[in-house]
Amino acid sequence: MAAESPAMRRVQVAEHPRLLKLKEMFNSKFGSIPKFYVRAPGRVNVIGEHIDYCGYSVLPMAIEQDVLIAVEPVKTYTLQLANTNPLYPDFSTSANNIQIDKTKALWHNYFLCGLKGIQEHFGLSNLTGMNCLVDGNIPPSSGLSSSSALVCCAGLVTLTVLGRNLSKVELAEICAKSEPYIGTEGGGMDQSISFLAEEGTAKLIEFSPLRATDVKLPSGAVFVIANSCVEMNKAATSHFNIRMMECRLAAKLLAKYKNLQWDNVLRLEEVQAKLGISLEEMLLVTEDEICRCLGISLEELRTQILSPNTQGGTGGRRLWYFLEKPANKM
Repeated sequence: MAAESPAMRRVQVAEHPRLLKLKEMFNSKFGSIPKFYVRAPGRVNVIGEHIDYCGYSVLPMAIEQDVLIAVEPVKTYTLQLANTNPLYPDFSTSANNIQIDKTKALWHNYFLCGLKGIQEHFGLSNLTGMNCLVDGNIPPSSGLSSSSALVCCAGLVTLTVLGRNLSKVELAEICAKSEPYIGTEGGGMDQSISFLAEEGTAKLIEFSPLRATDVKLPSGAVFVIANSCVEMNKAATSHFNIRMMECRLAAKLLAKYKNLQWDNVLRLEEVQAKLGISLEEMLLVTEDEICRCLGISLEELRTQILSPNTQGGTGGRRLWYFLEKPANKM
């Protein structure tokens, strides 16, 4: 499935209340009707928090909430964006002069990320214009990847308008590389599951190369997603990027400690791969370096520094601890 292009199918808009409402709003806004609709879902992550940008596998699944865009290609070179939510103002720009302001986490910049990623992938200088009306029901800044869903949706919109074809994996990789245009770094999990998700299954997402494996959920299993209503806008704060940079620094320090070409290393998984060691052995290497830097024994590290719930247990659990909080615990 991953090698295939995203699914396309004809629908009777009148049979889908949300599409019908979007069509009517589009007509009211632009004085015409959409030529097609594009959808990208949000996601939850079941296992593997904050380790995708370290190069390690994660287990997310898509959710019903999504971003839906109604689209009409136009003969001008103008991109017009509107949103069904009145909190998000209209935006218009030249399709051939995409400027993304990293200092402002404005909603339309996420669309521009996806558009720019596709434009640069094909090396295009002249893009056709389009009218787009965005409708999203993923709670914003809730940790359900509303921003990545919009980036992915925009990438797919642009690809469709251009009449080009890419596989789901290629699209996921392009959108993962283009979202940082708004200033937010990431590991690719959000974009990957948005394109590679399938109904009724979670996905084991692995990187380098990107691939997805079905993980069937137990019969009768139900996942309850509760919105705490506490917002965290990754692009508006530095918290997410700081954690990612801490992991990157940890990878470089470990690489240098093991006499590897550390200046080219970005992810902890790269260190493990270059050393040709297991996850358990990677844990020991990490602990050894911490002990060396602090001038303490392994026993002192485990009994005097680690908290009770991070002592002992499986090597995988302890390793995740260091992957999640490397620099400020070293």
